[in-house]
Amino acid sequence: MLLAIDVGNSNISVGLFGPEKKLHFLSSIDTDSRKTADQISIDLMNIFALYGYDLKDVTGAIFSSVVPPINFMMTKALTRLLGKPPMIVGPGVKTGLNIRMEIHNQLGADLVANAVAALEKYPAPIIMIDMGTATTISYISSKPSYEGGLMFPGVKLSLEALSDRTAQLPDISLQHPKALIGKNTEDCMRSGIVYGTAGMLDGIIDRICQTLGDEKPSIVATGSNAPVIVRYCRNQVVYDKYLLMEGLYQIYQKNQ
Repeated sequence: MLLAIDVGNSNISVGLFGPEKKLHFLSSIDTDSRKTADQISIDLMNIFALYGYDLKDVTGAIFSSVVPPINFMMTKALTRLLGKPPMIVGPGVKTGLNIRMEIHNQLGADLVANAVAALEKYPAPIIMIDMGTATTISYISSKPSYEGGLMFPGVKLSLEALSDRTAQLPDISLQHPKALIGKNTEDCMRSGIVYGTAGMLDGIIDRICQTLGDEKPSIVATGSNAPVIVRYCRNQVVYDKYLLMEGLYQIYQKNQ
């Protein structure tokens, strides 16, 4: 079995793959770079106990991270639990992805894994949207190559900034709006963030499509905030919850 982990700015996603690329569970815990290797080990042991699996059945591990301070402790914890070090997505790891960024190592490991899986599952060119702490839109050409992208604050980050910087606006959760035009403060905020983000995504997608001529791109979205937003986009956007985990699985297999 393969243990796949993604360390994001807000959450750590933990997935367990069995034979034939079957994902047995996908769990998440808060990201805390202050945790020791022992604390991370306990978190992982508790997740396995929760889902009824045994760490002794894990034959390998791979993790991607956009939080460098936690990498050493994560590696130490996984090495202790599994008896061998994990594979870390980064320089020296084969991905099969042609990255056309000016500085390759500035591309987040999570986006690399997303792109690897997207190319395996969807016809290129691909517009890939990752909606986590930040929202990132990537363009993958039909060559295929990762050509670059755009980045802006994530949905929840924008909501938090709105509440923190205004005296009378409350903290609200990200939910489907009742209607386009809100009738109270919370509904107005919720409609604004959901329809506003969907409209922004549509605008960027349309601009990218204009540069492609007759090519019709696949448009795929992933990340914790995507399910609420993409249903309000006018473009046809496919939501893929497991894109990142499947990318980690494929990268691990490419390096065996």
